[in-house]
Amino acid sequence: MLVERGMQVPSVEVVSDAYAIAANYLRRSGAIPDTVHPNDELVDIVVQLFQRGEFNKLKLANKAISVFEAEHAA
Repeated sequence: MLVERGMQVPSVEVVSDAYAIAANYLRRSGAIPDTVHPNDELVDIVVQLFQRGEFNKLKLANKAISVFEAEHAA
């Protein structure tokens, strides 16, 4: 996490790694299609969780998977 003038600057690497982990799991489980395009809903979930303070990429990925699966468990 970079800090500039008292503001936290989001780490793109943490968000992209967490997205890659979550997307890989969800593709293998069949929850999202296997495409080269990012899943916008999953991206939004990862970014929201990051903005709420989760900076560990593994925890971020696991929470994003849980949220995504809960929203699609109907």
